[in-house]
Amino acid sequence: MADMAIIAGAGPAGLSAALELLEKTDVIPLVFEAESTVGGLSKTVNYKGNRLDIGGHRFFSKSTRVMDWWTAILPVQGGRESDPGWLEGVAAAGPDPDEVELVMLLRGRRSRILYLRRMFDYPVSLNANTVRNLGPWRMAKIAVSYVRARALPIRDERTLDQFMINRFGRELYRTFFEDYTEKVWGVPCSEIKADWGAQRIKGLSVSKVLRHALGRIFSRGRSDGDIYQQGSETSLIERFLYPKRGPGQLWEEVARQVLERGGEISLSHTITGFALDGDRVVAATVRDADGNERRVTGEYFISTMPVRDLIAAIGDAVPAAVRDVAEHLEYRDFITVGVLLRRRDGSRLQGMSDNWIYVQEPEVKVGRLQIFNNWSPYLVGNPETLWLGMEYFANEGDALWSMSDTELSAFALDELCQLDLIERSDVLDQTVLRVPKAYPAYFGSYERFDVIRAYVDRLTNLFLIGRNGMHRYNNQDHSILTAFAAVENIANGIGSKHNIWDVNVEREYHETKTAEDEARPQESAVSDA
Repeated sequence: MADMAIIAGAGPAGLSAALELLEKTDVIPLVFEAESTVGGLSKTVNYKGNRLDIGGHRFFSKSTRVMDWWTAILPVQGGRESDPGWLEGVAAAGPDPDEVELVMLLRGRRSRILYLRRMFDYPVSLNANTVRNLGPWRMAKIAVSYVRARALPIRDERTLDQFMINRFGRELYRTFFEDYTEKVWGVPCSEIKADWGAQRIKGLSVSKVLRHALGRIFSRGRSDGDIYQQGSETSLIERFLYPKRGPGQLWEEVARQVLERGGEISLSHTITGFALDGDRVVAATVRDADGNERRVTGEYFISTMPVRDLIAAIGDAVPAAVRDVAEHLEYRDFITVGVLLRRRDGSRLQGMSDNWIYVQEPEVKVGRLQIFNNWSPYLVGNPETLWLGMEYFANEGDALWSMSDTELSAFALDELCQLDLIERSDVLDQTVLRVPKAYPAYFGSYERFDVIRAYVDRLTNLFLIGRNGMHRYNNQDHSILTAFAAVENIANGIGSKHNIWDVNVEREYHETKTAEDEARPQESAVSDA
């Protein structure tokens, strides 16, 4: 009889692990997902024919393995010059998105910052529009502040604000980054560990933005057709892949393949407990939607569930010090208000080509706006409408989270009007989507997370992968790479789990490379989620 692997969660990490197990081993995956759909934070929600992407997911990675894995599941569209996402010389013989469902679109990336009711390029460019919008006095302060930060950097870089100031200067940081970042986390940047910046921003700096801008100028008229864009910072990439019907479409296809190859996926099933025998996990307790519980045994256990919930599920077997750290891990929760608008000539949003807009306006709570039409026209039921996602960040139980859907919809519309982006007569429909524990936080007891890691690493057949599974702000492709690493350990009988924890930490997983890295395999990984 084949060995079984019990997998908690059917998001990118859990489903990637399941498919890899079926391809690389004789182990059968049994996946248990608490929600009624697959995809986790990368699922796509269908509201009356209009699809919501939770947070916006660019399918881009510096890991060739991940890019090849994605495109083996969903082939890249054929090249057509009339298509705004077309790239010369790439997938010229690929499928036509109008004729097939399972296809990756090639998309151009554009995002901007809304500040002072004006639009600024993101990453911030030192162009005429920026100078005109900021004015000479603000520009002078930004320049002086940047020179000072480069000449006298903060040596002991501990907090996120110190991390940002060292790379951009205090004035540029306050102008374009501080308010949005504090909306996301709900605490001052001085209370967030610098680790968050090291994971999400890494090598990006003013000098690299300038070099990128110059590179664009001198490369005009030359097409390289390289969707892999291995030499680009993640914040500077200009094109990406995107499933026709949103990111959930890819994970639905992965789930189909898992089932087709003999794996099992149980939706609306929550793992509530784990049983140990010495340094091994031997069984999990699973509860279905009706409240019925059963015990499931396996040889291997892979967890993508929030670390706080995992430690609670193991229970009294966990040392008190480990339980204390887990109980004080913090998370940030996420709300999307979908707003359907009629197209109207003269509307400020009508001609915008942005995928998303960062809202750096302190008087409103909305943090980011998605324009889903610009991610994929196939996300929108009626092309004569605009489909927006207003993103809010909250804590379960706070004032924003506790609003009813009706109250939250009205609140969101008020903010769109306050920002001079819509007229109320344009609104056709609204919906609210809430996602708990969307962002593992780098404050609370996070600085003591090594206590948890030391404990779980001693459980020889338990593997923590993915964003919530590792309490790490991984992108989608980082999560996939952690799944690959866990399966490799299972296949090769490797006891150490360092290769899993090293994803998105060691140099080869970072977004930039030194000369020493050139000889290493391309396994760095970056994409938005």
